[in-house]
Amino acid sequence: MSLQEQIRHDLKASMKAKTTTKTSAIRIIIGEFQRQPKKELADSEVIAIIRKLIKSETELLAATGSQPEDSEYIAVLEAYLPQQATAEEIKAWIAANIDLSSVKNPMQAMKPIMNHFAGRTDGNLVKSILEKL
Repeated sequence: MSLQEQIRHDLKASMKAKTTTKTSAIRIIIGEFQRQPKKELADSEVIAIIRKLIKSETELLAATGSQPEDSEYIAVLEAYLPQQATAEEIKAWIAANIDLSSVKNPMQAMKPIMNHFAGRTDGNLVKSILEKL
């Protein structure tokens, strides 16, 4: 089952369970799906849409002075994202796969790291790790 199908299935279950916060969050996601030119989206496209929604909600909460961690809406959205890689996992992968002595600037290693952890890590986390090395 694709992620898009899973979200549609979860909408039905959420409506039956009468969980209003989850239902409204899923409806927003599905609304974003309907704005796309294709009807069926790949999981990577669905994840990109969810990340965009989380980013916009986080910016909105920051502007109002609220904490994003308290948002039930963001929690519902994050449940559909893949498990995020930890800083330790990223450091271990860098140590095993990238020779930082061969590059002038450690930031040149960003592309292979981001390709390997596609969708499982934030670029800011990788950047901070590289700056410390």
